[in-house]
Amino acid sequence: MWKYIRKYLPFAIAAIVFMALEVYVDLIQPQLMRSIVDDGVLGVNNGGSGDLQIILHNGIKMILFVLAGCICGSMNSVCVNLTTQNMGNRIRKDLFGRVMTLSSLQADKFSTGSLITRVTNDVTQTESMVAQIIRGLVRMGLTTVGSLIFLLQINRNYTLVVLAALPFMILFTIFVLRRATPLFLKVQQQLDNLNNIMQEDITGFRLIKACVRESYEKLRFGKASQDMIGTQLKVLILMAWMHPVMTVLMNATVAGILYVGNIEVSAGASSPGGVMAAITYTTQLLSGVLILLMMFQSMARGMTSWRRIKEVLDTEPALPDGEGVSDVPAPGEVEFKDVSFSFGIFSNPVLRDINLKIEKGQTLAIMGMTGCGKSTLVNLIVRFYEASAGQVLVGGRNVKDYTFEELRNRVSFVLQKSELFGKTVAENIRMDCDWATEEDIARAARIAQADTFIEQLPEKYDTVLAQRGMSLSGGQRQRLAIARAVLKKADVLVFDDATSALDLKTEADLFDTLGRECPDLTKVIVAQRIATVKRADRIVVLSEGRISGIGRHEELLENNAIYKDIYESQMGKDKDN
Repeated sequence: MWKYIRKYLPFAIAAIVFMALEVYVDLIQPQLMRSIVDDGVLGVNNGGSGDLQIILHNGIKMILFVLAGCICGSMNSVCVNLTTQNMGNRIRKDLFGRVMTLSSLQADKFSTGSLITRVTNDVTQTESMVAQIIRGLVRMGLTTVGSLIFLLQINRNYTLVVLAALPFMILFTIFVLRRATPLFLKVQQQLDNLNNIMQEDITGFRLIKACVRESYEKLRFGKASQDMIGTQLKVLILMAWMHPVMTVLMNATVAGILYVGNIEVSAGASSPGGVMAAITYTTQLLSGVLILLMMFQSMARGMTSWRRIKEVLDTEPALPDGEGVSDVPAPGEVEFKDVSFSFGIFSNPVLRDINLKIEKGQTLAIMGMTGCGKSTLVNLIVRFYEASAGQVLVGGRNVKDYTFEELRNRVSFVLQKSELFGKTVAENIRMDCDWATEEDIARAARIAQADTFIEQLPEKYDTVLAQRGMSLSGGQRQRLAIARAVLKKADVLVFDDATSALDLKTEADLFDTLGRECPDLTKVIVAQRIATVKRADRIVVLSEGRISGIGRHEELLENNAIYKDIYESQMGKDKDN
């Protein structure tokens, strides 16, 4: 954590200085009050004759010290917040940056809800812990040491009374925290589960309504929330015992001071003002210890959160970035050489011995039964996954040699699920293409067959979409996603079943316009519909992770049983349909 704090160390040091000054002000007050009582009121050192000047003089001093303490306390809070908020900001950015480097498998392992919790709640808990350390530990340490020193100066017996109470406080705190600390991790894990359910239900909002599952999801969310509340209550109940028990111990200690003070005053070894000062110092000291003990709760919770944050920060990306390529001998060309892939060393291969070459400007379609590895195959092109064996080449270079930025600038990918953001239509199309002009965006929209419906929107290209583009139909969302991919001007364009929501005429117009406007663009199309793939230059048929056939529509219809079955299931046995 040091690397996140050290940049803001001047603020932390300033906070400690201001806290030390505030503690000094608190420690000097009982001495002034002692002087007011003994010398100003009782005249202990003046034959029993009080002195109004001493009362006024020390009273003004106390007021000034209080004002100074208020200023120091305020400045301490400012410096602590500058330290913790800036530190938290850096942690949050680094954490989110690391999440962005994780592979799909790594992100799935953590789960979306857990990652959200770590970036938000866990960072906040860590900030709170650091603030408690800077503010609470310093205050408690200085107050404890200072109070003991001043108590010793007043009377040694008062110090012995206080020291006798401390072991009981410490033992009780250890007892409580040993039972509470494991529950902190459980609370965070249950919060992960709650966020997962919430994320799933909000994403599947329409499906839940369509299936009339609102009541079930309310119960599921309610149970997860109840589980978390149950654990939190256990923690809170444990912590609820701390304050009253500590208060009892504190009051017992004050009673002990009064008892000893009565004996000391009677013996002439102390004064009434000394007893009052001793009680104040005792209260300050034990309050400081109580604050420290309560801090352990925040620190235990904060360390649990920090370990969860560190777990993500220490996770190395499963797919290391390439060193970069200096030249690309065959732009637009894609090749698979003896490629196999599995999701883990103990899982069955999803792809086996794939050998395939796609020439520049060619349109290749990929078909096959559900689960045969179509999407996995095209995901290897942009290194969403890494081939377990063999090589995937783009532009004549191994995809591992490219940096991710280089590779994904050369390959434009339209996902199966169209991802849009709560921004304007133009911003959704432009995405990372900051160079794009309004004319470039309009051209991409026209190629994607999106210009017609965009012109009918209230603000046209400046219309702000609802979150995830839910204000648009599925086909409209797909066309905007395609426009975004076209605008990128990549060498290769991959459609992962990205036209499934388009009607056949719009889809045909899209590919006609794309072929006319971008003749050198290599197109790889994963699709389920015969009408989508039949005009491709070549069609690859996958079966159980292997290529079972490759050729044009007519050739596969004659020679490939799987393709023929798909065709007949969609078009009927009459080939002229």
